[in-house]
Amino acid sequence: MTIETRILGTASPLTVSALGLGCMGMSEFYGTSDEAGGIATINRALDLGVTFLDTADMYGPFTNEQLVGKAIVSRRDEVQLATKFGNERRADGTRVGINGKPEYVRAACDASLQRLGVDHIDLYYQHRVDQSVPIEETVGAMKELVAAGKVRHLGLSEASPETIRRAHAVHPITALQTEYSLFTRDLEDEILPTIRELGIGLVPYSPLGRGILTGAITAAAGASGEGDARRTAYFPRFQGDALAANLALVDEIGKLAAAKGVTPGQLALAWVLAQGDDVAPIPGTKRVRYLEENAAAADITLTADDLAALDAAVPRDAVVGDRYGDMSHIDS
Repeated sequence: MTIETRILGTASPLTVSALGLGCMGMSEFYGTSDEAGGIATINRALDLGVTFLDTADMYGPFTNEQLVGKAIVSRRDEVQLATKFGNERRADGTRVGINGKPEYVRAACDASLQRLGVDHIDLYYQHRVDQSVPIEETVGAMKELVAAGKVRHLGLSEASPETIRRAHAVHPITALQTEYSLFTRDLEDEILPTIRELGIGLVPYSPLGRGILTGAITAAAGASGEGDARRTAYFPRFQGDALAANLALVDEIGKLAAAKGVTPGQLALAWVLAQGDDVAPIPGTKRVRYLEENAAAADITLTADDLAALDAAVPRDAVVGDRYGDMSHIDS
């Protein structure tokens, strides 16, 4: 397999592997944490050329950054390291809220650098927009981190077109991270045209629809494992009738994948990769075998007919359920 590189952003460009690795699930949310498995997966990723690693201070909380730091301690120069601030949590896991205050931005960055064991972060995102703080103030503080050499490039996550424009006017935004997959395409209406106009790259998270697009989730079992957030009402697409309807769509993807000789997940990832050279998805896993399966998607070429067949199999309005049970934390 060959993992090519892509350039995120034009005013402040960052070259990353076309396919990244989301590290969140190694520590929290998708079942039990697995530090050893996570470290092995990260090192295998680097061996394969998947060098764009994504974490955040709130994952764990805090422990995922420590895990990533341990994994890359002798391989820092190979990595494009991204982390995030803004979803404030305490060490016991309590959620404090969204925080974009300048003093918090500075403190959060210093804490992340220490946990990661690095002297700079390649791409630093505001994880969620604090709607009580002008974005100009938050990005102004982030700009100071760039000037201090602590951060190389700036990003936003789940930001609206207006917020993106205002932020980009303060300092070039290199990338927007937001959910994008065959199951989540609403950003195509306004957000994607906005970032392309401004020269901002796209980093899709959950490009496999939180695993449902792999075909591994069934109506009988749902999302398996204690501690798996997909079992809760926070993710409506995995509940009851919605899950059944969505799995029917996955079955259609599976038929197309079988005809092409690939897995459903690989086909879904290839679709995201085909959306533009300014797109670098970050599928998450804590298992080497799933990482290898995902990485192989980078070698899949989709024809115009393949893309049309996927559009027909999964119409944009066919997916049942909001992507979150509570969408109030999404800037709109």
